[in-house]
Amino acid sequence: MDIFLTSAFGPAVAVAHARAAEQAGMRGVWLAEHHFVEYGQCPSATVLAGHLLAGTRRITVGTAACVLGSRHPVALGEEAALLHALAGDRFQLGVARGGPWQEIEILGRGLDHYRRGFAESLDVLLRWLSGAPEAQARGEFHRFGPLTVVPRPATPVPVRVAVTSAETADLAGRHGLPLLLGVHADDAEVTVLVDRWAQAASAHGHDPAAADHARVRLAYPCPTRADGERELRANLPRWLAGIRAAVPVGGAPPARDLTAHVENLLRSQPVGPPGEVAAALAHSAETTGVRRQLCMVEAAGSPEATSDLIATLAALPSAWRLERAPLGPALTGS
Repeated sequence: MDIFLTSAFGPAVAVAHARAAEQAGMRGVWLAEHHFVEYGQCPSATVLAGHLLAGTRRITVGTAACVLGSRHPVALGEEAALLHALAGDRFQLGVARGGPWQEIEILGRGLDHYRRGFAESLDVLLRWLSGAPEAQARGEFHRFGPLTVVPRPATPVPVRVAVTSAETADLAGRHGLPLLLGVHADDAEVTVLVDRWAQAASAHGHDPAAADHARVRLAYPCPTRADGERELRANLPRWLAGIRAAVPVGGAPPARDLTAHVENLLRSQPVGPPGEVAAALAHSAETTGVRRQLCMVEAAGSPEATSDLIATLAALPSAWRLERAPLGPALTGS
């Protein structure tokens, strides 16, 4: 099991939580990247990843995800290659298209690149991280080179692609890149995207069985489901309200129904007694084929409660070893 951090309580607290996750025996920690919103206080997941890699010894540190809409793929490639040279596969690079927010104009290449340039930027990034001595680009949005790749990766740097659409699942599948799936999708939606990815991967000579997809989850073990729902209804709106500050290109922030968003999460995510949460995670892994699950621990609502949640999740029976168990209405929301 892994944890997912937005740095909601500040980067120093996120570092403490990542170290606690390693001490508790967690497999990895994954870092979100956001600009100009208080939902998360990490504008550079690679910078924070470098700090965590230097301060830990075993745990995987991944980005979930670096936004290519507001980053140049060569600059990101140089950072990723440097971290890979220092930490090997303990560093995992996840990338995303991102949203049409103001950072794509302030920091990136604008709305047109956001709409049409993601595939090209991903291709440039992959060439930079392939281990080749040089890279060049002759596309619509990127034209340069050949440039010497420094530091040159001794082996290709692992890359994952955040996906919310069939189009992006196809793109990742063509490259054979594993997926990062968001917390909003339920098991059925995840299965559709993974199947779509597998079709594209197979058609381009990649083995779907070798993929290590990852999925963000809101796993919340507590004495009863009623306790969990009460706590999450109190905690999540305060945390997610920071998303309201995200300003789209050319306009004011849109209205967001946080109550509906929270209720949707409660219907689709495992909340309740620890054994039931573990069984639900195992059921999802079997159903979707996605076994790396990244838990949104900051949903606990405070730094102290987040530390407690990390310890509770680490003590769950392994979701990958549990026998299949029937799920009642408290877990499925039905």
